[in-house]
Amino acid sequence: MGGSNTTSTRRRRVVPWAVLGLWLAALVLAGPLAGKFSDVQQNRAVDYLPDSADSTQVARVQDRLPGGESTDLVLVYHRDGGLTDADRDTAAAQLAEIADTHALTGTPQGIPSTDGTTLMYPVSTTEPGQDEEARDAFVDDVRERAEGGGGLGVEVGGPGALQTDMGKVFETIDGTLLLATLGVVTVLLIVIYRSPFLWLVPLAVAGAAASLSMAAAYGMHELLDVTITGQSGGIMTVLVLGAGTDYALLLISRYREELRRHERPYDAMRAALRGCGPAILASSGTVAAGLLCLLAADLNSSSGMGPVGTVGVLAALVAMTTLLPAVLVLLGRRVFWPMVPAFGSTPKARRSLFAAMGTSATRRPVAVLTGGALLLGALALGVLNLPGSLKQEDSFTDRPESISAGKTLAEAYPERGSQPITVMAPTGRADAALAGIRSTDGVAEAAAGRSGQGWTEITVYATAAPETPAETRTIDALRAGLDDLGDTYVGGPSAQQLDLADSEARDRKVIVPLVLAAVFVILVGLLRSLVAPLLLLGAVVAVWGAALGIGGLVFGPLFGFDGTDPGLGLLSFVFLVALGVDYGIFLMHRMREESLAGTEPAAAALTALRTTGGVIASAGVVLAATFAVLTTLPLVALVELGFVIAVGVLLDTFLVRTYLVTTASVLLRRKVWWPGRLSKETEPVPRQRQPEPV
Repeated sequence: MGGSNTTSTRRRRVVPWAVLGLWLAALVLAGPLAGKFSDVQQNRAVDYLPDSADSTQVARVQDRLPGGESTDLVLVYHRDGGLTDADRDTAAAQLAEIADTHALTGTPQGIPSTDGTTLMYPVSTTEPGQDEEARDAFVDDVRERAEGGGGLGVEVGGPGALQTDMGKVFETIDGTLLLATLGVVTVLLIVIYRSPFLWLVPLAVAGAAASLSMAAAYGMHELLDVTITGQSGGIMTVLVLGAGTDYALLLISRYREELRRHERPYDAMRAALRGCGPAILASSGTVAAGLLCLLAADLNSSSGMGPVGTVGVLAALVAMTTLLPAVLVLLGRRVFWPMVPAFGSTPKARRSLFAAMGTSATRRPVAVLTGGALLLGALALGVLNLPGSLKQEDSFTDRPESISAGKTLAEAYPERGSQPITVMAPTGRADAALAGIRSTDGVAEAAAGRSGQGWTEITVYATAAPETPAETRTIDALRAGLDDLGDTYVGGPSAQQLDLADSEARDRKVIVPLVLAAVFVILVGLLRSLVAPLLLLGAVVAVWGAALGIGGLVFGPLFGFDGTDPGLGLLSFVFLVALGVDYGIFLMHRMREESLAGTEPAAAALTALRTTGGVIASAGVVLAATFAVLTTLPLVALVELGFVIAVGVLLDTFLVRTYLVTTASVLLRRKVWWPGRLSKETEPVPRQRQPEPV
């Protein structure tokens, strides 16, 4: 007996230190790899596209041409009252200087606008190749040499300049997002715990999880060639900190509860992990399963986000169920100061807000359920007010120079497009392709350019402005007309956006059913029921529709956005279903515990809401706040995604879970557990009652 006690005591001392030591070693090894995470992010439009897209094929062929990928710019000289001879001389001198400094493809020729206010010079070079730093240096140098003044405006636009401006935005995202998210989580944890020390523990552990996830994602990119974009990298950071903090809140709440029942922190932590560990594991499992469904996406950026996001969630899970318990055990009860849970003490009784909310909801459950469903349905109608597809020129919250140049060109050259459409044709069919292109409706001009490796590049300008329905018809006509030539591809920025939207539409049809099926299977395994999982899935789908509808009501009128990102519907669905089901899991899991103990169904639902309401509300606020950080970024797509997910999480936390799921469970009574054994009248399973969390 004495030997057993000695072994147990030794285990209590050694295990936490061993876990901490392993984590420190892992972080030392992961640190250098995590530092390379931002270096492997790919943010060209073509990096987001599927391999099979025409525009992707064009980009790949361009890479194989002499000099590799070209960097295409448009220098725009503009004076409101009309350009003067001195302005034209200035433009010619600056272009000559640029041509002397860089190896340009051909001699730039100025194209004046009909009204005489604008002169544009298309400029192309293969000098940077695929080197993004060299491309950015080239664009910056051209911008320094192309200077106006005295009423003459000079802007540098075109696809190359847009890529540079986009890259500069993504360069700042990782650091900005990490610091902003940490700041938000810090404030919320201080408010929630009301302790000068406790908030530091989950925050430090979340930081360790973030470092580990970045290292793992970098490894996946190097070993498995997983596509990592600035978007997926930013969302991974939010997931690690948001979901990780949620898991920490649940575990710490249960640990505080168990400290009143166990004298030693080690024993209390073991009991806490046994109590809430399965729910946390199932919660992270649903998120991971939902994200992994993105592997079926045709879009490279979406298929890459699946494993990248999953790595983030799993890193948060491992950190919060190993490192966090070890640190808390080593720090002991004093970490909760000034409200230390003493062994054998009883938590101070106080009226539960969620008990009051649940009681009010169950007085008239049919009315509450009907009213809530009608409210969600009414909000979902706002989807009809969502703006159309987001154009590249509307992708930034603050307009960079490349976008401003495009606006100037669109106004000055209404008779022709200002953005090239690129056609790659086999050299032996280039003449036939060029003839077919010139005879296509909507084409303003076309000219053959570089040749090599058996390919000829043809630059085409449409009569319509970029990314308009008229230009889309021209691209479709070009693809249809050139289809008979075989292996002839139509690409360029506008074609890329078109292929992006088509792939997103395809992915929605494939991935939405996959996500629902994967999450449903996990819920059935956890809850031993078919009805409860359907209830939870129906609730989160309703939340998704309502959150998108609220977006439709504010994106245009309030935020001034002129378009909706094509991927918003799919990504918001995946995240809201996977993350929203989390809170349903915590509620229904506790409800099932109460039902197993023989508690009457309505009372079980109210007890589950009372005991889980506070901590899950805190978790919901933290998760919503972390996703809301995305709305501070300068990219419209991320602002829209962050807004919809944050609103959806809040709707789920304070309306759907509190009122609708609870009242539906009360109305269904034991049928909510059909066809499991809890759906039948059974003898209660004796269990020791747990003290309620404070």
